[in-house]
Amino acid sequence: MATITSAAVTIPSFTGLKSGATSSSKPTTARVVTTSAAIPKLSVKASLKDFGVAVAATAATAILASSALAADVLLGGDDGSLAFIPQTFEVAAGEKIVFSNNAGFPHNIVFDEDEVPAGVDVAKISMNEEDYLNAKGETYAVTLTEKGTYSFYCAPHQGAGMVGKVTVK
Repeated sequence: MATITSAAVTIPSFTGLKSGATSSSKPTTARVVTTSAAIPKLSVKASLKDFGVAVAATAATAILASSALAADVLLGGDDGSLAFIPQTFEVAAGEKIVFSNNAGFPHNIVFDEDEVPAGVDVAKISMNEEDYLNAKGETYAVTLTEKGTYSFYCAPHQGAGMVGKVTVK
């Protein structure tokens, strides 16, 4: 704990201080007295184990939050190209994929029934071929749980090469 004791302080006087003027006044002496009050001590008690648990909980939260959105796929390139950006990508089983309308719409997302893992019902993961995302920023989200490779396309632009592939690990 720090202790402050009394001290004498000399304070010079600046009265009569003007350009070219001299002062005959003497310095003024003042006495400053302070008393020391008890300063409360603060302490934080935490074990290394508690700290480790907190770090682990924070890391787990970050991992869960980051896996909530595994992939963001643009529909149409900034240059006007009719493409999925990225065209091929990987996600973990159970992670969400969000397809976001960007340019060259209307678009949709249809999974090819001949190019998905066995037993997957494409009607449950695809948009209806007659439904479209018609404006910039509109989205379609899907979560794939079966491991394997899935091919998908945009029905109005499949002939122009707007196809993609996702591998679920």
